[in-house]
Amino acid sequence: MGFAVQPARRINARMRLSLCALVCVLISLIAGAADAAAQKPDATETLRGAAQKSNLLMGTAAGADSLSEPLYSSTLAAQYSQLEPENEMKFGPIHPEPTTYDYAAADALVAFAQAHAMRVRGHNLVWQEQLPGWITHRLLPWTPADLNRVLASHIANVVGHYKGRVYAWDVVNEPFNDDGTMRSTVWYNSPGIGFAGQGTRTIEQALRWAHAADPTARLFVNEIGAEVLNRKSNAVYAMAKDFVKRGVPLSGIGLEFHVGPGFDQLDNLDSLNRNVRRLAALGLEVQFTEVDVRLPNNNAANLSVQAQNYKDLLNICLQQPACTAFQTWGFTDKHSWIPAIDHGHGWALPFDQNYRKKPAYLAMLKKLNSHSGTRVRFQSSR
Repeated sequence: MGFAVQPARRINARMRLSLCALVCVLISLIAGAADAAAQKPDATETLRGAAQKSNLLMGTAAGADSLSEPLYSSTLAAQYSQLEPENEMKFGPIHPEPTTYDYAAADALVAFAQAHAMRVRGHNLVWQEQLPGWITHRLLPWTPADLNRVLASHIANVVGHYKGRVYAWDVVNEPFNDDGTMRSTVWYNSPGIGFAGQGTRTIEQALRWAHAADPTARLFVNEIGAEVLNRKSNAVYAMAKDFVKRGVPLSGIGLEFHVGPGFDQLDNLDSLNRNVRRLAALGLEVQFTEVDVRLPNNNAANLSVQAQNYKDLLNICLQQPACTAFQTWGFTDKHSWIPAIDHGHGWALPFDQNYRKKPAYLAMLKKLNSHSGTRVRFQSSR
């Protein structure tokens, strides 16, 4: 989201952020080393270690501002093998002005991940939310040709900056309506980048730009509400099938899973399993990218139901080798986004606000260990 800042103040703000990011990384590295030296847990005692034995990446979204918390950084390093910046790589934060790219916060997260042998998943390159003011409130209306140049340059710059350090990207985030039509967005048709009314051509172009900037990166389209079989997931599947047939550089589909405690009904789980299988049959990866299970309160009964939901979702992923990553949207209730966007709900993540392991954590760890050594590694044809 863009705010008007005077040039001198903007430069000073970026310098302070860069220094803060560097300090955060140094503190987190020291804390992580101390924690590792003190504990050195057996691999099967962490989500990260148990998932590795099942050829699965255990991921989480993370925030650069929280790296200075010792418990945050030590838990992140010990329990997770994949890190995705929660906000720091989105268009607004990373490209706040037309000729300004601010990589400080995202670089801090990438440095942390590299220091702890974690893979980095980039999020995201094309989305209609969290855009800077210079995109959304331009005095002169954008033309499709102008926006085409802006987006092409943005993708080339950001993907190029992280070439070889970010292994996968959510190239396009949440492009579909619930009925399977394309969302009306600045990138698609308001005014768009030149492909308004042409279905998934905007998505295709973004994928091609990202692939040109880093041919080795895994490229995903990430979607919410497309987890089970419905009109939106059918549209995602039709797009994926078309892209695979025509050689468009799509590596996989991200399914978000911002769900409530009633998601894991048998019909939902069966529908989810069938959806994952049909995407895998195309030779694509499927990653569960933003999992959280919101609750109305954290009484024992709700925590038990939540644990069952996490276990059931993880089980679906483990049953399909093409499901290569299971990622939660954060890991501690202390920094969850749910209370801010859904008043009266929260407690959505595997660790509580004091970093204590919740029943959801224990259920996932048990499920991972039960699959240890039994899951083949996915070999993508893409």
